[in-house]
Amino acid sequence: MTKTVYVGMSADIIHPGHINIVNEAAKLGQVTVGLLTDAAIASYKRLPYLHYEQRKIVVENLAGVHNVVIQETLDYRPNLERLKPDIIVHGDDWKTGVQSKTRQQVIETMAQWGGKLVEIPYTKGISSTQLNKTFKELGTTPDRRRNQLRRLLQAKNLVRILEVHSPLVGLIVENLEVKVDGKPRSFDGMWSSSLTDSTVKGKPDIEAVDITSRTNSVNSIFEVTTKPMIFDADTGGKIEHFEFTVRTLERLGVSCVIIEDKTGLKKNSLFGTDVAQTQDDIDDFCAKIKAGKNAQVSDDFMIIARCESLILEKGMKDALSRTKAYLAAGADGIMIHSRKPDGAEIMEYAKHYQDFELKRPLVVVPSSFDKITEDEFEKAGVNIVIYANHMLRAAYPGMVDAAETILKNQRGFEVRDKCMSIKEILNMIPGTK
Repeated sequence: MTKTVYVGMSADIIHPGHINIVNEAAKLGQVTVGLLTDAAIASYKRLPYLHYEQRKIVVENLAGVHNVVIQETLDYRPNLERLKPDIIVHGDDWKTGVQSKTRQQVIETMAQWGGKLVEIPYTKGISSTQLNKTFKELGTTPDRRRNQLRRLLQAKNLVRILEVHSPLVGLIVENLEVKVDGKPRSFDGMWSSSLTDSTVKGKPDIEAVDITSRTNSVNSIFEVTTKPMIFDADTGGKIEHFEFTVRTLERLGVSCVIIEDKTGLKKNSLFGTDVAQTQDDIDDFCAKIKAGKNAQVSDDFMIIARCESLILEKGMKDALSRTKAYLAAGADGIMIHSRKPDGAEIMEYAKHYQDFELKRPLVVVPSSFDKITEDEFEKAGVNIVIYANHMLRAAYPGMVDAAETILKNQRGFEVRDKCMSIKEILNMIPGTK
């Protein structure tokens, strides 16, 4: 009787290592591939380049593969207990590190029915890290980038976004990864902030920088990155202008635009009631949302409505009433903002939001309420966390410190240890060598 063989795969970039695993597995019996979902892959590394259905078509057509089934988690046990294969085949590169626990679980589960684990030696000369780097250097397309935010929201409970005000900061978002408890952690995408974009140009945050200048900045960032972007469009301007903004951003490959429900000369929300700020009429703002949605061409693009009721101290009831109207008008999600440092009203709002019939993404920008952790936001039902201005706020004090030190000492020696070396800069930028 032919034995059944199970092989777990992500199969985002098929390489000789995958082919070798399948070939060796086919020698042992009838091969079923457990193909990891986008969500399973995104739980431990970057969102795959290809959708699940695209990867499934590729794997189904590999010689030696009899069947492909969905594997919804990194944990093999649910599929193993359901299929009870005679053999599971895996590369031998999971004996140490993060996957060693999963390996032990597989061994214990297979032992329940006398199944066994066969490990295939790692294929030398193949580096997934190098392949991913090569793909990133090739870049992406507007259509591919624009689609990524919706895919991330489907694959992850919480999407982590960082402000970028230059291509250099874009490279930080693109490449930075840290390990926490042995698991990689990185930023999922970028935020184009009107505040930081204005400030880096030396202009006030009052919509003084026009949309052409803003989109030129976006285009420069897109030239060296592949991750999705959310664009801060302030009030969105006049309805007729907002329609053109939507089309421009969509054409560039921006995934989402956020507009706030205020009118008149734009003032930063964190001033709250300390300066004169006027909230838009609900019907007028809903008309702007509808116009934007009607203007967009693809289903990928998102328009998120930013509710300023808590900022302007109009209370929870007003915030919730406006939220319902904005969602009914077609908003793809809601950003709720507050300047109170304890974040209590944000968490209260999030609790009410979960009871809404229309389940659409909830966005927070914890500039003031920065003690709340991502785990706490996720538990509250928040879907996107935007760190909206931290890169510029971190950079400016460092530059001032360096300039002051040079002035005081009349030379650069004293700032040497505070600066990157020229060699590090040359190595950081692709194509410099």
